[in-house]
Amino acid sequence: MVVVMQAGASEEQLLQVEDRLHHDGFKVHLSRGANRIIIGAIGNTEQVDRRALEALPGVEKIISITRPFKLASREFQPENTIIQIGDHCLGDGSLIMIAGPCAVEGREKYLQAAWAVKKAGADLLRGGAFKPRTSPYSFQGLGEEGLKIMAEARELTGLPIVTELMDQKSLDMVVEYADIVQIGARNMQNFLLLKDLGSINKPVLLKRGMSATIEEWLMAAEYILMSGNPQVILCERGIRTFETYTRNTLDLSAVPLVKELSHLPVLVDPSHGTGKRELVAPMAMAAAACGADGLIIEMHPHPEEAWSDGPQSLVPEQLSHLIKHCQGLRRSLQAGEVI
Repeated sequence: MVVVMQAGASEEQLLQVEDRLHHDGFKVHLSRGANRIIIGAIGNTEQVDRRALEALPGVEKIISITRPFKLASREFQPENTIIQIGDHCLGDGSLIMIAGPCAVEGREKYLQAAWAVKKAGADLLRGGAFKPRTSPYSFQGLGEEGLKIMAEARELTGLPIVTELMDQKSLDMVVEYADIVQIGARNMQNFLLLKDLGSINKPVLLKRGMSATIEEWLMAAEYILMSGNPQVILCERGIRTFETYTRNTLDLSAVPLVKELSHLPVLVDPSHGTGKRELVAPMAMAAAACGADGLIIEMHPHPEEAWSDGPQSLVPEQLSHLIKHCQGLRRSLQAGEVI
């Protein structure tokens, strides 16, 4: 349930409500909006005396959360979550562009790609130091060496870095280097890992599982939120269907739907969503049009030489062109020029 405090409620009144909820066995989560403080209470609501709780000083009303996901719901937090990443804000209506190669293949190659991403106008730099692959014989990433190369690229270009965390044993290492910790589709329901991410002070980019429903995706986010980390970013990257002409089926209807259900920012990955270079730009534009808070795009200076995901990687010129058009479309939509 949610306890909505009155405008101007004092910290003493807030503490009194928190103490009462703790006494009744609830876990308490605060959301401080511009005009209201909302307290999320997770526990057995059947045993609470709602009238006594509503009678406490400073309490305006109590709302039952009907969704299975509590902290991720708009019932708990009506206002959008805005996440600060360097000089950029995710969730404030702007369109954040994240780009880079699928994998860190070596220092010289990655720095070349990083400068190309910077020149193209992207806001953040992506890259995989640990690569989950379907085949155990495929390139698995450079590990910590790759993270060090990414950190050097950040130092040189000024771009914050996004990289994937594979398992709990690598958590401290990845958190030391990354600005955003990515959880891939295969780990979306690795609940022990998600709980551990609640203890870090870094944003977590949670990709939708390849066969996950929207509810399952939001429930995965709930694990991170409930464990104490409010900085969760959702990413639609396509789901597995019976279609074989594309790598996945990019579910863009999920973007406005999730933004209606949840306050969390939503990114779209049209590279993994389609698996085809020629489809990335139109799907990226569609994602920008339907309200995505950002895009994550694979770019490689020489896709034909890429160690992974070459067929879906843009070249630098294509990335630059795409960023300009997506940003222009977003500005036009915000100005009401496009309906």
